[in-house]
Amino acid sequence: MARGYRTSDSRRYFDWLYYATIDLRAAKLLMEDPACYNGVAFHCQQCIEKGLKGYLLWKRHRLYDGHNLPWLCKQAIQEDESFRKWMQASVAINRYYIEARYPADFLLQLDENTVSSVILDTTDVLELIHTLVKFDFASYRHKKPR
Repeated sequence: MARGYRTSDSRRYFDWLYYATIDLRAAKLLMEDPACYNGVAFHCQQCIEKGLKGYLLWKRHRLYDGHNLPWLCKQAIQEDESFRKWMQASVAINRYYIEARYPADFLLQLDENTVSSVILDTTDVLELIHTLVKFDFASYRHKKPR
């Protein structure tokens, strides 16, 4: 299945990693309120999605469209086997893209242990990407639009 990209998305991989890190920080802040656990899961999904897209942009010089974490993880595995250990987590966290954001007949009910585990997995994936790409959030500065 061919994947496209949106022409308005940044072509700077560090921008993707910056926003991935912001999503992880948001998830950690939301952990303080059990009513926000679905938001925690959603921000973790977004963090991994942006992180993988940033990594793939760095490796392949190509933007990828879509939200499917297992597909993005498979693409990353083709570049570095280190991502293979995150395949199962990407499948589990992938469901939070939709289920954590929209009401349904059977509501997603996350508990503290589940979201804590999701945050740990997300943190580990993002740290791997930061290490491979040599990204340092603290020293990154946005480029101003021209």
